[in-house]
Amino acid sequence: MQSVLRIAHSLTGVSVLPPRPVRASFRHVLGLQLCDLAWDDALAHIQSLVEARGRQTVLSFLNAHNANVMLHDPNYRAALSRHLVFPDGIGVNIASRLLTGRNLPANLNGTDFVPALLTYLSDPLRIGLVGAQPEVLQRAAATFSAHAPWHTILPISDGFFDKDDCPELLDRIEVAKLDILIVAMGTPLQEVWVDRKIRPEHATLVITAGALFDFVSGRVSRAPQSWRRLGLEWLHRLKLEPRRLWKRYVLGIPLFFVHLMAFLLFDDHGA
Repeated sequence: MQSVLRIAHSLTGVSVLPPRPVRASFRHVLGLQLCDLAWDDALAHIQSLVEARGRQTVLSFLNAHNANVMLHDPNYRAALSRHLVFPDGIGVNIASRLLTGRNLPANLNGTDFVPALLTYLSDPLRIGLVGAQPEVLQRAAATFSAHAPWHTILPISDGFFDKDDCPELLDRIEVAKLDILIVAMGTPLQEVWVDRKIRPEHATLVITAGALFDFVSGRVSRAPQSWRRLGLEWLHRLKLEPRRLWKRYVLGIPLFFVHLMAFLLFDDHGA
């Protein structure tokens, strides 16, 4: 168990404590129920959900960009309302502080949380991956296997398939007998697809993980730790991919604060 904890710390920079039962708490931010847990409590809570065989949980993440999408896309918003949602990034924390008077206990972004979770879960599990480009998917699977070799990591499909008509893929997922399914196809596509297509028999825990495979595979580099501590990883990503991401950040960040001001002025935003 100690080796597991050391790996988790090396991946994320956070200490991971041995498993213990934790009951989730929540707060409402931007009209959505967010899970309100510190890092160690969040890991322990997800472990308890994985162990709850026969009951499926879908874990998603809300950052400033996703909040902008949610406030304009009713299908995405409806899907998130049925998921367990973790807060991701400085924007959502600012929203929490202004709307509820309290900071969130932790930035539970998927890029850090998912690798930490896989090392925290010490019992061998079957974990399926769906999403990204084929070579990225394979490299991500190899990296996960190297960091948590007691799990069986199954790269089931890249993200290039018919999202509306995919019975063969769904059959492959079911036959794989997964404990955890990680879907990384970008927001809002991944959340809506999971909400519509993934059934309880496919996996006990389903995680929608955005660009996780790009980061884990090394295709996209992470920001330095100092930038991440300051909540500036978005600036690093903008520097790496300005053409693709300029609208998300240059336009999206001001839009997020417009939405936040609207909630402050006109919405009943009690905690």
